[in-house]
Amino acid sequence: MTDKIESDIQSQLEQFSAFREEPSWMHDRRMEMAELYQELPFPTVEKVNFHRWPMMDQVIDATYGEELVNSQQYQYGHADNGKIVQYGKETIMEQLPQELIDQGVIFTDLFTAMNDYPELVEEHFMNQAVQSDENNLTAYHTAFLNSGVFIYIPKNVEVKQPLEALFIQNSHVKEALNKHVLFVADTNSSVSYVEKLETEGSEKNSAAIIVEVITKPGAKVKFSAVDHLGEQTHAYINRRGYLDRDSSIDWAIGVMNNGNVICDFDSDLMGEGSHSEIKAVAVSTGRQVQGLDTRVTNYGKHSVGHILQHGVILDRATLTFNGIGHIIKGAKGADAQQESRILMLSDFARGDANPILLIEENEVTAGHAASVGRVDPEQMFYLLSRGIEQEDAERLVIRGFLGTVIAAIPVKEIRDELIDMIDKKLTRDDQ
Repeated sequence: MTDKIESDIQSQLEQFSAFREEPSWMHDRRMEMAELYQELPFPTVEKVNFHRWPMMDQVIDATYGEELVNSQQYQYGHADNGKIVQYGKETIMEQLPQELIDQGVIFTDLFTAMNDYPELVEEHFMNQAVQSDENNLTAYHTAFLNSGVFIYIPKNVEVKQPLEALFIQNSHVKEALNKHVLFVADTNSSVSYVEKLETEGSEKNSAAIIVEVITKPGAKVKFSAVDHLGEQTHAYINRRGYLDRDSSIDWAIGVMNNGNVICDFDSDLMGEGSHSEIKAVAVSTGRQVQGLDTRVTNYGKHSVGHILQHGVILDRATLTFNGIGHIIKGAKGADAQQESRILMLSDFARGDANPILLIEENEVTAGHAASVGRVDPEQMFYLLSRGIEQEDAERLVIRGFLGTVIAAIPVKEIRDELIDMIDKKLTRDDQ
């Protein structure tokens, strides 16, 4: 250990690692990244000036009080579904039907998994999809990691009911939310997973959230997420898929945060015939800044990567969509398509839709579409002419504009909740 880490921070990390009974490989990785993270560059998110945001809080183990007792209200869910609820760094509920346990499905706290399934976790944790030392935020996340989930779907297992995860940031206290979701779908397995991010409290905190979804040959994953972090949270959210031969990930992501956020939503199509569909919707209001880097990289032959991003901006907010389709040399027959569209509902809003295609191979298909504009006046005229009030008509147009992603979420209650969040943001009810 060098003197690059301040002694109090080193002591905090050592104590946290010991309390969680981390295996030696995780302890060593944590301490290595603690020495390194301040020397690494920021991730690249074009046209988003985020470098002065307070995104790397060093408090990861605050003391909880009454708010943890009150968090028991979140222990709900369908009896037939696997579900996990984490409040801040604490896991307050784990539920998995016996049928899935008997088939070898794992859905548990990440630190528990490090001890109970050490080989599985060590093999996949930040070794394939995301590397710890990619940039300062991934390294910081590794060093100050304080909560997470591990999911494993065995070979040939079909999980018929969606697995559900609810993650609540405890901003009643000063504590960073550094959460890691490690998701491994083994050969020819299939599963749907729904994830919700929320904030309680008004303390100014950072969040560094990384999700790794690794699909082995023939595996199929439907991944849905609704992000609703608080106004006082500055966040980095990185979700990345690593896809083997003939596997697929369908992403449906609602970016409904109230604070400043940068996001990496990426799929690495490593195997021949792998397939990724990324559908994302975002709403920016107030003065918040949200920047989404959505990338699909085709490495495998005949791999298919599609990006669909729709966003709405109000007030003086900023929303940036960077869509990157990259076909690597050797990926013959690959297909990379993207569409990014933004609706601006204010003269003071700022929107950018930036399509990027990088093609290194012949015999491929690629295309992009991008637009930034206002609500179609013909649609509004049609609705107004039928007696619908201006505000309701605008909301209907926007809901239709965002509907493609909403419809892709497999759980009705989550779809309804996302619609409710959109309506609240559009009417500034939760600002």
